[in-house]
Amino acid sequence: MPGGSRPSGHTSRRGRRSGWWSAPRTVAGQVLALQLVLVVVLISLGTLFTALESRNQAMEEARTRTLVAAETLAGAPGTAQAVTGPDPTAVLQPRAESLRKATGVDLIVVYSPTGIRYTHPDPRLIGRRVPHPPPIPATHPTEVIDTTAGASVTSVVPVRSADGSVVGAVTVAVAVRGVQHMLERQLPVLIGVAAGALVFAVGTTALFSRRLRRQTHGLGPAEMTRMYEHHDAVLHSVREGVLIIGADGRLLLANDEARRLLSLTGPAEGRPVTALGLDPAVTELLLSGHAVTDTVQLAGDRLLAVNTRVTTPPRGPSSTVATLRDTTELGELAGRAETARRRLGLLYDAGAGLGTSLDVVRTAQQLVRVAVPRFADLATVSVPDEVVRGEEPPPDAAMRRVAVADARNDPPLLPVGELTRPPGPMPTDPAAPAPSVPSDGPGTAPDAGAADPREARRLREGGIRSTARVPLRARGTVIGMVGFHRADRSPAFEPEDVAFAEELASRAALAIDNARRYTHEHHTAVALQRSLLPAALAETTGVEAAHRYLPAQAGVGGDWFDVIPLSGARTALVVGDVVGHGLHAAATMGRLRTAIHNFSSLDLPPEELLSGVDELVHRIDEDPAARGERPEVAGATCLYAVYDPVSGRATIARAGHPGPALVGPDGRVTFPDVPASPPLGVGGHPFETAELRVPEGSRLLLFTDGLVQNREMDIDSGLTLLRRTLGEAGDLTPEETCRVLVDTLVSDRTRDDVSLLVVRTGRLAPERVAEWEVPSDPAAVPAVRAACGRRLREWGLDDVAFATELVLSELLTNAIRHGSPPVRVRLLRDHCLICEVFDGSSTAPHLRRASLTDEGGRGLFLVAQFTDRWGTRYTGEGKVIWTEQSLRGGSATGVEEYGEEVLLGAWEDELDRFDR
Repeated sequence: MPGGSRPSGHTSRRGRRSGWWSAPRTVAGQVLALQLVLVVVLISLGTLFTALESRNQAMEEARTRTLVAAETLAGAPGTAQAVTGPDPTAVLQPRAESLRKATGVDLIVVYSPTGIRYTHPDPRLIGRRVPHPPPIPATHPTEVIDTTAGASVTSVVPVRSADGSVVGAVTVAVAVRGVQHMLERQLPVLIGVAAGALVFAVGTTALFSRRLRRQTHGLGPAEMTRMYEHHDAVLHSVREGVLIIGADGRLLLANDEARRLLSLTGPAEGRPVTALGLDPAVTELLLSGHAVTDTVQLAGDRLLAVNTRVTTPPRGPSSTVATLRDTTELGELAGRAETARRRLGLLYDAGAGLGTSLDVVRTAQQLVRVAVPRFADLATVSVPDEVVRGEEPPPDAAMRRVAVADARNDPPLLPVGELTRPPGPMPTDPAAPAPSVPSDGPGTAPDAGAADPREARRLREGGIRSTARVPLRARGTVIGMVGFHRADRSPAFEPEDVAFAEELASRAALAIDNARRYTHEHHTAVALQRSLLPAALAETTGVEAAHRYLPAQAGVGGDWFDVIPLSGARTALVVGDVVGHGLHAAATMGRLRTAIHNFSSLDLPPEELLSGVDELVHRIDEDPAARGERPEVAGATCLYAVYDPVSGRATIARAGHPGPALVGPDGRVTFPDVPASPPLGVGGHPFETAELRVPEGSRLLLFTDGLVQNREMDIDSGLTLLRRTLGEAGDLTPEETCRVLVDTLVSDRTRDDVSLLVVRTGRLAPERVAEWEVPSDPAAVPAVRAACGRRLREWGLDDVAFATELVLSELLTNAIRHGSPPVRVRLLRDHCLICEVFDGSSTAPHLRRASLTDEGGRGLFLVAQFTDRWGTRYTGEGKVIWTEQSLRGGSATGVEEYGEEVLLGAWEDELDRFDR
């Protein structure tokens, strides 16, 4: 058939008579034909019956296996919960695959009532919709249907929740080819039996068939003609082009499909391939002489998949056989699949990137960075200012553009910070339509849905030709708008693009709303934290203090600081840190700060004060009412220091807290060795103190670990950087020191609170201190009282001399009578006049009102009346009774201001006894 023509010859009468199936001329031939017919019919019927029986058994077995597997998975514990859970595939895919391998079925698919696959042997089909999903039946039918594994015996079983509702379905299938495979295992027996019968029949008639074979000489003309006609019909009716090219490069055969695909007109057979007017790439491929498999070539407006093979027959020249297949539609489908793949990748990247920040503006910036340039050329996000501040957006609120990404312009076409408005009130009903979504279909003009004419004009002038605006809707409330814009060279938005934009916006809206809620909680916690911290530091003698408090960006913690005035012109310096973040940490910090204030008023030593706070923290942890439902403990660290400006010494104790830093007057930076103790709340461990000599003009730094430790810097590196910064900064004021340290050591987005307290120490001048040793004899009191009066007159405090002598007499008399030696008196002239009486006993006096019959008990009443404050503190050698008298413009409150009634009332009993 060189020319591809169809032969038109006919079969002769003689040819028909000479066929092997023609009527035999002899009895032997008739017997042979009869035996062959009977044997073939019997064998065929037996084989057919056996095959049908085996097939029915195999199909029944397949139905049983699929139904049992489907019911097993559908009724398994946890299947219904997994189907309705957040990630059904993660739970069900391993179960389905394990069951499939154990039962030997070909396919187990769990899908939702809407047809979304949760499991599949091919992971690429998971998440896709089942084509034409059948309704989930109430019963458990088994039938043969087409699946992704081919024609299969399939059982469908519904998955029911605890309340009996159908939440999904399990489909188990065994491919028909698997059933046929089981049948094929029985065919050898059948074929053997049939072959034996045939061999026996043929053997008994071999002698008679020899003459018949000689007469037929193989196939006759009729058979050859019919075979050619069938071959020609198949060749020209298939939907695949076939070409046969000779060794000389001429076309020998081209079927109808090849002519259509290559646009061949007129007679083509016999002509050189180079003269057919084909695309040069196609011509070169057909004449290459090499085997090619599924090479895609462009021929006109078609994409052709070309396969070529070189044939070399035993006799005659070689030739090339080529097949052509039109893949244009497959290319379009592949393009759509690629688009869907890119969109899924974009959604995946958006899910991974959105929500990593708890800041509204940063989350909006993440959204536009994900969308540009993969989905749009320009993307904008606008939200109300209330959302940025963490508040609920009011209806019809003005919006501000907070994030812009522009793939074509720098700076962006639409700047950040401009006020915009949505086209109408912001809907609060979840079912309300979104008026900002363009309704004019794909290719909507940039001014569609835009409430700002300036924005629409900028978009048109910037080459934007297609826009999709989608509301950011979270929990039933619109909290903003996102706009996607495409320029001239990008395709216009299709309805599928708008649906994708809504999906992307819905994910971003939840992330933005979460950031808004976190911002609200963060602001609330910061407000609580700052309300619990001191608004201003107390001014005390010998201390110039400055502070910094920086809340963590990730959540407010429990850091605090304090400067507390103590008796004897001393000052308590406190820095602490509560474990954890949030409102609980801030509230615990407030309780601990109040407790330290109360303990400080008792003049407890640092180690005893920390022991009391440690017991308080331990009680908080053990109190169910205080803990509520929170599982964490209220652990904390603290550093407590007491500075005495008279002696220039500081007594320091710490509980799990970083030690202080000391900058001497010469600029040398040291970290004093303060014994480390466990954090507060651990209990069962004593606290130790260290006493430091602090030169006048030194700077003492107390800080939390947030200053010297973060994700990029461990605490050792932080302390080294702190030492270097303080050494290079020189002699700075406490306020300047705080500023330099914060700028150098604290990042913009610290994960932990930072508290810093910087104190420059001073000394109380020696001429403002007077001290006397008092013999343990009541007769020595007048002399000491007179010496005190002289010193007060030297200080210009004549107005307070009488009251001070009266107070001093009472305190000295009590110390000598009820205390133990040694007894000392010390006067300190500070912002107030401080009088201190030391003795060696540990018994403390108590203020009470004496009755008419009591001989004593009025001395402390007088002390309380003539002083502003008084109290007792204990030392290692005994105790100190101290008083404070305020000074007003260099004078003090005298006895005359209290009136004679107070003085005479206190001594009423003594005066009556004197009169008698």
